[in-house]
Amino acid sequence: MPERPYTVLSCSVSIDGYLDDGTSERLLLSNEADLDRVDAVRASCDAILVGASTVRRDNPRLEVRSEQRRSARRTRGLSATPLKVTVTASGRLDRGCAFFANGTPSLVYATTSGAADLPASLGDLTTVVDAGQQVDLGWVGQDLHRRGVHRLMVEGGGHTLTQFLTAGLADELQLVVAPMFVGDSRGSRLVGDGRFPWNADSRATLADVQKIGDVALLRYALSARCTVD
Repeated sequence: MPERPYTVLSCSVSIDGYLDDGTSERLLLSNEADLDRVDAVRASCDAILVGASTVRRDNPRLEVRSEQRRSARRTRGLSATPLKVTVTASGRLDRGCAFFANGTPSLVYATTSGAADLPASLGDLTTVVDAGQQVDLGWVGQDLHRRGVHRLMVEGGGHTLTQFLTAGLADELQLVVAPMFVGDSRGSRLVGDGRFPWNADSRATLADVQKIGDVALLRYALSARCTVD
């Protein structure tokens, strides 16, 4: 197998499996204690990846929030926040996105057609990588590994999570379940249609369960590289 980073998928869903509802406002599923846990996971990684649709819709900063964790990373000779990574087919990314804020190093993997427009629009804010006619996440993982990324955190959205899971490119899923129902078919779901390695005949391994305030964290081992508590 070609080398790729140890890959952690991290997301929060409602009881009925939604990442978000159909409104323009971001649905807050997690709580402060869990957000702090996610911050610690971010600080432990070399890179954080989200799809371009998440960059456009949610405008995430993808930064380590805790100054103590940021300082600890600097002490180790690292940037305060891990490398930010996104993947785009269309190349539709605005230089005003929070993704490009504060000078944190970032990578944009784009199709050849999408990459053609990105350098002019983004200037020196990021590094654009031409990933060919269609972005292959397996190739992206290998390229990240060559760039020194050994631990990758993937935070969504649903399309990106589906791609990582169906391609068998994830080692661990950290799934937080919030005590609410969304019930809105316009909202985005955890995954879309696809053929997944884990199914009725090949169940994923539940590695750990934690109660964090009013949410539950389920940690699933998706490869032999993931340790089971």
